[in-house]
Amino acid sequence: MNNITYKNGNVYIDDVKNFDLAMTLDCGQAFRWKEDNGVWSGVAFGKRLKISKENESIVFFDTSKEDFENIWSDYFDFSRDYGKIIDDIKSDEILKKASDFGYGIRILNQEPFETLCSFIISQNNNIPRIKGIIDRLCKKYGQKIDDGLYSFPDAETLSKLTANDLSDIRMGFRAKYIIDASQKVASGEVNLSDLFSLDTDTARTELMKIKGVGPKVADCTLLFSLKHFDAFPKDVWIKRAVEVLFPQGLPECANGYKGIVQQYIFYYSRSGNLNI
Repeated sequence: MNNITYKNGNVYIDDVKNFDLAMTLDCGQAFRWKEDNGVWSGVAFGKRLKISKENESIVFFDTSKEDFENIWSDYFDFSRDYGKIIDDIKSDEILKKASDFGYGIRILNQEPFETLCSFIISQNNNIPRIKGIIDRLCKKYGQKIDDGLYSFPDAETLSKLTANDLSDIRMGFRAKYIIDASQKVASGEVNLSDLFSLDTDTARTELMKIKGVGPKVADCTLLFSLKHFDAFPKDVWIKRAVEVLFPQGLPECANGYKGIVQQYIFYYSRSGNLNI
C-alpha cells in the first residue's frame, strides 16, 4: 500500500476502498470491539488498538509502524482487492445487491485459538452475551494490557483448568468444550498453525476432533482466522437464504470467494432487504 503515512505516533491510510469499520467489526466475526463516538477500540494478538475514519482516511491511533506492518495490515486484510471481488460476483443479480449493501465488509484475519474459542462460545448464544463471556474470560485468565483491557488467554493456561473453574465466567455447557479445545491445542493434538496449509476439508476434520466443534464452528474458525476463504459457515440465516435464493447452489462467480460471499449474504439477509 502506497497511501500510508506515519505521523505523531499514528498511522494514516488515505483513500481506503471497500472498508467500513462498523460493517467489519460489528458483523459477527469478532467479539472484542466497541465503538464510542466513531472510535473503535479492541484487542487482538495481545495488542490494544483504537481506530477511526476521519474524512477519507483511516486512522490507527498510537500505533507503531512495526505493529501496523506485522499485525494490523494483515488483520484487516489490506492486501486483498475487495473491489475486484465485488466486480467478479456482480454478474449474479442477488450477489450484486448483497455486495453493494455490504461493500465495506472485510474478513478479519484473527488469532486462531481466540477465534476457535469465541465461536465455541457463540453456539446457541446472542452477541451481547458472547461478548460478556469473552470479556470475563479475558479479565480472569488473560494478561493485562492497559485501560482495563486484557489479552485472550492462551491454550496452555486454559488447558490446566476444569470446567468447574470456569463456572463464574457463566458460559454454561460450553465450558467443557473450551477445556477440551485448550487441551487438544496445547498438547499439539490439534495444531492450529498446520491448518493454514491444509486443504479446507482436511482442516475442518482436524478442528472437529474437538468436542463441541461442528461444521459451523470449524468453518468460522477457518474463515476468520486461518485464511480458508472457501469456507462457508452456515447458521440458520445463511441456510435459509441459500435455500431460498440459490436452490441450485451458489453461482459459479462465487468460486474462490465463498467465505466473503457468505458475509455479504449474511449481512444483507439480516438487514431485512432479502425477501426470505
